[in-house]
Amino acid sequence: MSRKTLNIGLFGFGCVGQGLYEVLEKTPTLQARIHRICVKDPNKQRSLPTERFTFEPSDILNDPSINTVVELIDDSEAAYQLVKRALKVGKSVVSANKKMIAEHFEELIVLQQETGAALLYEAAVCASIPIIRNLEEYYDNDLLEHIEGIVNGSTNYILTKTERDNLSPQAALEQAQALGYAESNPAMDVEGYDAKFKLVLLLGHAFGTLVDPQAVFQVGIDRLGSLELEYAREKSLKVKLVAVAQRQANGQISALVMPKFVSADDPLYAVDDVFNGVKTKTHFSDAQFFAGRGAGAYPTASAVISDISALSYDYKYEYKKRKFLVPATLSEQVQVRVLFRFRGLSVAEVSSHFDVVSETFQSNPESYVIGITDLKRLQFLLQTPWANASAVLFEIVEPTENQ
Repeated sequence: MSRKTLNIGLFGFGCVGQGLYEVLEKTPTLQARIHRICVKDPNKQRSLPTERFTFEPSDILNDPSINTVVELIDDSEAAYQLVKRALKVGKSVVSANKKMIAEHFEELIVLQQETGAALLYEAAVCASIPIIRNLEEYYDNDLLEHIEGIVNGSTNYILTKTERDNLSPQAALEQAQALGYAESNPAMDVEGYDAKFKLVLLLGHAFGTLVDPQAVFQVGIDRLGSLELEYAREKSLKVKLVAVAQRQANGQISALVMPKFVSADDPLYAVDDVFNGVKTKTHFSDAQFFAGRGAGAYPTASAVISDISALSYDYKYEYKKRKFLVPATLSEQVQVRVLFRFRGLSVAEVSSHFDVVSETFQSNPESYVIGITDLKRLQFLLQTPWANASAVLFEIVEPTENQ
């Protein structure tokens, strides 16, 4: 198959955009060049001549010589408008904006089908790990049962520093910010939103399941306290923020983002610092594991380059599980075994919200209950305003297991 030449209009020239430019300059075999770069701030000093830049999106979107748009900006709403306009005029798009895609997933799939243009976004999930392409192509004919991963490098770095170097969560966060792994406003990472948006994309390619991000249960690492971390040390466990989706016996999908206790025999145990790791389990090929750098300019740029290379061969996602199978639906009845830590409530009060209680600890000011409950009751407990509560996952269990 012959490779076509890509003339690229780039939106955004931050660390990933600059990394992309440098990687493209060092990849002469790839028939792709950045023709124009659209940026927001006309006063910012940049590393390239001013004539390479524009401040007007139409200079890229209305240029017939530009056949490919690469979108690398922070503003998800502005990114959505740019991507939608590009697809409508027949320009294929590469994006790393997981929030934008997750919030408009179905619309963007339909738009691709209507226009024939492609939207690729490998860089939106796990940076250097080609997990979306694998789910889309390799697992298209093998019934996927389970996918679980550390998909946010910033929180993994913070948890690694907390566990390995005994830093406080706040000190670890400040270090991550100083190194550029976490934003000055870290809520997207530490509250679990980034991982949730990525999980929404994984659900689409793993199971053909399209969901509103608000329907996915999430607990971030911002709730973690010393009690849970000390429990992990005593039991020789690590705490990792994981995104999990698994097929229930009834065919529905359980999905959530939560801190999880991970044991030494789990491949995710050794995934530290800004690395990401993803486990899959299928009906025939059983368990597989992917690992790689999940943050930083060059890992993300390498994923963007991979998508650009794919576009040069006219590759596009076919969303095969939606085309050839009945997409699985998200279950509203998800049972989990968790450690629930709280203040200002009695163990008896909390235990009444659990179907099975295997361990309790009553103290002042903090106590915990370990047992099996469902996500609805867990959410209710977490929203108790004075309880300063947190929850750490052990495992998702089948809804009938507690009966």
